Amino acid sequence: MEKRKLGFWEIWNMSFGFLGIQFGFALQNANTSRIFDTLGAEVDKIGLYWLAAPLTGLIIQPIVGYFSDRTWTRLGRRRPYFLVGAILSSIALLFMPNSPSLWVAIGTLWIMDSSINISMEPFRAFVGDNLSEQQRTLGFSMQSFFIGLGAVVGSALPYIFTNWFDVANTAPEGIIPPSVKWSFYIGGIVFLLAVLWTVIRSKEYSPEELHAFEKGSENHSDVSLEKTCSESRQRTIGFVLTVIGSLLTYFVHDLNQTTKDSHKELYILSIGILTAGVLFMLVSLLRKKQINNGFTTIITDLLNMPKTMKQLAWVQFFSWFALFSMWIYTTNAVTGHVFGTTDAKSKIYNDAADWVSVMFTVYNGVAAAVAFLLPVLAKRTSNKFTHMLALVFGGFGLISIYFLSDKVGLLLAMIGVGIAWASILSIPYAMLSGALPAQKMGYYMGVFNFFVVIPQIVAGTILGFLVKTFFNNEPIYALIIGGVSMILAGFLTLTVTTSSKININE
Repeated sequence: MEKRKLGFWEIWNMSFGFLGIQFGFALQNANTSRIFDTLGAEVDKIGLYWLAAPLTGLIIQPIVGYFSDRTWTRLGRRRPYFLVGAILSSIALLFMPNSPSLWVAIGTLWIMDSSINISMEPFRAFVGDNLSEQQRTLGFSMQSFFIGLGAVVGSALPYIFTNWFDVANTAPEGIIPPSVKWSFYIGGIVFLLAVLWTVIRSKEYSPEELHAFEKGSENHSDVSLEKTCSESRQRTIGFVLTVIGSLLTYFVHDLNQTTKDSHKELYILSIGILTAGVLFMLVSLLRKKQINNGFTTIITDLLNMPKTMKQLAWVQFFSWFALFSMWIYTTNAVTGHVFGTTDAKSKIYNDAADWVSVMFTVYNGVAAAVAFLLPVLAKRTSNKFTHMLALVFGGFGLISIYFLSDKVGLLLAMIGVGIAWASILSIPYAMLSGALPAQKMGYYMGVFNFFVVIPQIVAGTILGFLVKTFFNNEPIYALIIGGVSMILAGFLTLTVTTSSKININE
């Protein structure tokens, strides 16, 4: 039994919800630092405040993936999660620009990012469920197109409201400008309507049909805990991580005790490693007692990843470390290094911050434009070469911001970033999808998000420390570090092992 080949508009409908999801992410990425700045955040702490976003993804996505693999309702398998996440996200988007204080804004970011992740994670597995391997590349490319398109409009909304509709982009101290508020209001509405379109206009295969497809698939396999990860190996890995996390926590404590500056954000990284080690050891004990449930499966299957997924993990790590450095520090780098102001109340600052929205619009627009061109290049070369080339373009684009002094130059730098962004959103998923066991598609797509989230946590914990300690609180150097990281990710792509059946041009 084989999956039916879907028409172009059917794939369009099942991907349309990403337009709304990216509206939410674009507004979050382009304006959260600005909101934090307006509410009084210190520049070296902005990365720490941003950690609410990746931490929620780290927890939410594999759990949503695990349960969506096992869900079947009248709405289907993945669509219930689309809908619930969209409703919660829209509410959070409406509230975010009205946050009365910095801590309320941080809490709202946590809720908003959790809700967006509930909607977003099943969309990746949705492609694996509904499309044959021959059509998955088109499915991921269609998602990339809507991500780019949604981000173009979402990122540009504050600029559009100010320059087209004469909505003020300044406000009294501690108040979010009206142009930003109206952008979030529109974003909340579009998010809900776009996801509703996919929920209403798409269908899903029943569990019986999916089982029949899996039986006839080359990927039909059962990732066995006993075969792929022994209890003793899991316990050993847990012990090593626990020791490393404990030593790092002691080092951070000693650093905070012996220096005048507080670097408490480093605790998040060290305690995170410690927690992972404890969880691995705990689950190894539960398995030894023959206790196997959702918790033990979720934790243990982290060690059961296919080889291709492990190799792509390093590529994703350095790619997303670079992206997070850009999202956190572009506003401060452009306003301070390029336009020479740090006064969040001044017109120069707010005009520059609006231009950052335009810069983000450009890189997302480029991503939408090249989304369907990447398979053409990959067909003539290879997946690995295409992704490597795109990431190198993106890395040089970030680094070039240091040398620029005008608005046009900043937009040109974003072209390279846009090419990298289009590739990051499609090629790794196309390379990965054929390597995953079909019955755990949702879970492993959620786990793959770890290598989106963990680098963001690392960036959020160490970039502020590095900028303050070594670069005199000049955020432009965070972008240079990000550019180097993205170039490194490009060359690591060449080490990934792939097979012909997961080639992006199939």
